[in-house]
Amino acid sequence: MKISFSRLLLLGCVVMTTSCEIDTTPYNGLSESTILQDAQGLRAATDGNYTFLKDADYTRNVFIMHEYPGDNLTVSGTTGDALFLTYTYRHTTDQANTLQIYRKAYQIIVGCNKVIGAIQEGTSKEMDQILGENIFLRAMVHFDLVRIFGRPYNQSPETNLGVIIKTDTQPDDNAARATVKQVYDFVVSELLKSAKLMTIPRTSSYASAAAANGLLSRVYLYMNDNANAIKYADLVLAENRFTLATPDQVPSFYTLENEQNKEVILAIKHTLKDDRAWGSLGSMLYTSPGGVGWGEVYASQEYQDLINKYPNDKRRSFMVRKLTAQGTQEQRNGIDKVYVTKFSNQGGIATLSSPIILRLSEIYLNRAEAYAKTGQADKAIADVNRIRQRAGLTGTELFSTTDLKGLPSVLDVVLQERRLELAFEGHRPYDLYRNGRSLVRNYPGFHNTTTGQQTIPADDKQVVHLIPEAEIVLNPNLKQNPL
Repeated sequence: MKISFSRLLLLGCVVMTTSCEIDTTPYNGLSESTILQDAQGLRAATDGNYTFLKDADYTRNVFIMHEYPGDNLTVSGTTGDALFLTYTYRHTTDQANTLQIYRKAYQIIVGCNKVIGAIQEGTSKEMDQILGENIFLRAMVHFDLVRIFGRPYNQSPETNLGVIIKTDTQPDDNAARATVKQVYDFVVSELLKSAKLMTIPRTSSYASAAAANGLLSRVYLYMNDNANAIKYADLVLAENRFTLATPDQVPSFYTLENEQNKEVILAIKHTLKDDRAWGSLGSMLYTSPGGVGWGEVYASQEYQDLINKYPNDKRRSFMVRKLTAQGTQEQRNGIDKVYVTKFSNQGGIATLSSPIILRLSEIYLNRAEAYAKTGQADKAIADVNRIRQRAGLTGTELFSTTDLKGLPSVLDVVLQERRLELAFEGHRPYDLYRNGRSLVRNYPGFHNTTTGQQTIPADDKQVVHLIPEAEIVLNPNLKQNPL
């Protein structure tokens, strides 16, 4: 894959003031060697990597490919968008979204590698911060890729193939896929290193030590390393830098810019100029009163039934029923139109959002699951109840170790709360499969079946996407997943 490094750079001019002089040389007109030799140029290149992350080929696809294989959403009809293949588990070797995210991901990685290779660790706090941010981004993107193209960690990670680990800047190196274990080990080592390097406070639009520790808590949870999942969750919580939203704040949670939201640890910052309107992530999930957005994917009936058990749950506000002019429920192909607004209405713009990668609620729930798996039931329930109280639930609406409300185990309590709290944010399929559980769709929707129902076991070959055939043609050492 050919990478154009010039596109990593900020457009326009970088203004440098020295007494009364202003250097108006545009950075995208300078050579790569010039850009990578000082902190200002390296910061510009790093900001370019964040811009690549924001590209629709990455952000839109990564959230769709993480969430749509789950059971929180239902597709109301066929569509030419590749999300239909992701949702129905009809993966193909020429699937548009897999090629888009594969190439964009490695473009980001190569951009990070350029900056990483230009910095000597220990030069200054500023340089270490820049180095740490790029190491973090490189790790995060590898983790996204291995989850999309590599099997769950609990399924023979030493032999199952993950993705290519790329730490160089060569566009065509014919590398082979590393194993799932090798990729996870690489991600962990990168995150550990990045956490130590990032010491300068930045907003939630940028990587930080807290983001690295938060992502480590997730990665270790996926690896079933529960002690470390707890350890790194605790490190985030010990910072006291982030706070859970209050019940009154929950309904407007996703309408805020991420930097105004004290619960957000890391988000992909979008401003008005980044709004993709009908092509946005939220467009498939919502149609505004003004008619903007496709609104073809809805909250599943099963998820609705679960969240509606408690009328006081503030998280019900993220679902909006589309009604007819007569006030009755509107349908598409016999499926109730129940929109999801977690990716809409930032600043009052129907299709604008800054998708959240990490937030404090997940950290508590990561720790809760690890507690449940290590026999610390009281602590697990306490963390779950923190999240339920955030949603406005009190009294008998909370759990206790003697009242699991009909659920068979504390782990089931945690997984249910993860489903309720983190719905539509890209967690649900992985929560099921890494715990060896099947995906069961016994609700209306266009599933890949003749019965209208669908069950995907955790060991099904379609749990992972196929490597793009276009990349296999270019790289003879790139092996395909089972067809």
